[in-house]
Amino acid sequence: MSVARKITVEVPDDLLRRAQESTGEGFTATVRRGLELVAAASTFDELRDLRGGVEVSLDLEELRKDRA
Repeated sequence: MSVARKITVEVPDDLLRRAQESTGEGFTATVRRGLELVAAASTFDELRDLRGGVEVSLDLEELRKDRA
């Protein structure tokens, strides 16, 4: 990870409580997780936009034979 920055942020108590219950982590880890999800959202959008636009040429029968 790069250099960390210390920030002050005001969040509603209920939102923080629910977020921490969801992550099972403390304040810092919960805020980091939320920021990571926000940062990843654009990547998720780009992947969703590719849906149906990427041609995959796989032979399922060949893949199944490879399992044995």
